[in-house]
Amino acid sequence: MTTLLEAADRLYGLTLPEFTPARDSLVKELRTTDRELSDRIKALKKPSTSAWVVNLLVRRDPDQVDQVLLVGAALREAQSSLDGEELRALTRQRRQLTSAITQQARSLAVEHGQKVTASVADQVEATLTAAMVDEAAGAAVRTGLLVTAMAATGVDAVDAASSVAVPDAAGFAPTTIEAPSTSPPELHIVPDPDETAKRLEIARVELAEAERDADAATEAFDAAAADVAELEARSLQMQAEIDELRRRLSEHEEEQDEIDEQLADAQQVVESARDDVRAADQARQRASARVTRLQG
Repeated sequence: MTTLLEAADRLYGLTLPEFTPARDSLVKELRTTDRELSDRIKALKKPSTSAWVVNLLVRRDPDQVDQVLLVGAALREAQSSLDGEELRALTRQRRQLTSAITQQARSLAVEHGQKVTASVADQVEATLTAAMVDEAAGAAVRTGLLVTAMAATGVDAVDAASSVAVPDAAGFAPTTIEAPSTSPPELHIVPDPDETAKRLEIARVELAEAERDADAATEAFDAAAADVAELEARSLQMQAEIDELRRRLSEHEEEQDEIDEQLADAQQVVESARDDVRAADQARQRASARVTRLQG
């Protein structure tokens, strides 16, 4: 009998265009034999593109994902005993690792016919970062059943349960996916006594393969170049914002110094006025005493 986890494992291992038709077909198949399971399968959400890419990475290269999660666990354990400089170094290493794994995931997606935009890649990297920072997020990623991307703020815990198709799937190991076949098409060449014609046919096939490889490489280059341009623009914008914040901070610091000087002057005025009040009160008391003596 099919279980919800088995059904989810099968569905979330499909390509994005295959998901909805396969889910609806399975729902229809189970409608008469197991209405409850059919309804639960119908409620399974189609994964976002970024979640699908992460699921694909988990299923195509589970050992690599396990290594990432182990590094994340080690970093979390080490953070409590490291100083600021060491923590910054570890953070840089973590970013380099998640960036490299994200590029690997993008390549896997292209192999399966799915183009990954820069914004989707950012969500993939954010999800991998969350998996390293937060243990529950790591367990969610490892199921291969994500429906949405995740992000870690560093303050609040990641709501990992809402990002998984089956919330109680922690510890589940999804079915692995083999790489798509990249072997050249089988040649069916009619026997020909002319050896030159045979070689020409083979050369044409090899040329077609080389052209496909060149097109794929060009597409990958264009995507990488676009990512670089976008990141450079974001870096310039961020630097400008940092400069503006520094300028405003300098202005506020100068204003704070002026206020502190004014406060010190005002406190002196208060002390002087307090002394005047005390002296006036004493003079009033002496005058009152003389009046009392004269009246007596």
